[in-house]
Amino acid sequence: MENMNIATIAIIAVNVLVSLKGFNDQGFFERYKFGIKEIQSGQKDRMLTSGFLHVDMTHLLFNMLTLYFFADVVISAFGPLKFVGIYFISLVAGSLLGFFFHKDEPYYSAVGASGAVTGILYAAILLQPQMGLYLFFIPIPIPAYVFGIGYLLYSIYGMKSRSDNIGHTAHFGGAIGGFATTLLFAPGLLVENSLMVGLLSIPIIILFVMEKTGKFR
Repeated sequence: MENMNIATIAIIAVNVLVSLKGFNDQGFFERYKFGIKEIQSGQKDRMLTSGFLHVDMTHLLFNMLTLYFFADVVISAFGPLKFVGIYFISLVAGSLLGFFFHKDEPYYSAVGASGAVTGILYAAILLQPQMGLYLFFIPIPIPAYVFGIGYLLYSIYGMKSRSDNIGHTAHFGGAIGGFATTLLFAPGLLVENSLMVGLLSIPIIILFVMEKTGKFR
C-alpha cells in the first residue's frame, strides 16, 4: 500500500467518500445516480457523478481492488496525469454508451466506477497483453488479452440477454474509452503490437456490427 501512487489514492478516496455519503443519504444517492429520464431533462452531471456512487460496500470494494491491481501498469507507462485522464475518459465513455443503448428506457438507472475501472483494466491489458491473470477457481494464470477479449464478449452477451443487474454497457463503454485513449497516448502500439491491438478490438467491432444490424432491438 505504501507504494501506491497519489493519483490512485486520490481516486479511491473520492470513490469511498462519495459512496459512503450515498449509503447514508438516500436523497444524495438519488440526485447523483445515472438516470436516463433525469439526464434527458438536463441533469448531465449525473453522467460523471454516478461513477463515484456504489450500491453497497461489496460493490465499492470490488471496483477499488480492481483499480488498485491495474493502476500501476498504466501509471508506469504514462504517468499519473494521463492515468487520471484515462480514468475519467473511460468513466464518461461508459456513461455515453449506457445512455445510447438505454435512451428509450426513461427509468433505467445505474451507479458505480465499473466503467472507469474497466477502462483502466483494458488499458493495462493493451499495454501488457501477456501478463498473467489469476481468476477464481482457475489455478493457472490466463494471458491478459484472453481475459480482456472474453470479458467484453461476455459483456455483449449480458447487454443482449439482460439477465442480471450488471451495467454491462458501462463496462463496455469504459473499455472502449481505455482502449482508444491508450492508443492516443501510445500510437506506437499500432505498429509495435498490431496483432494484440487487432485482437483486443474484435469485441468492439462485433458490438458495433451487432448494433448496426439491429441485433439489440
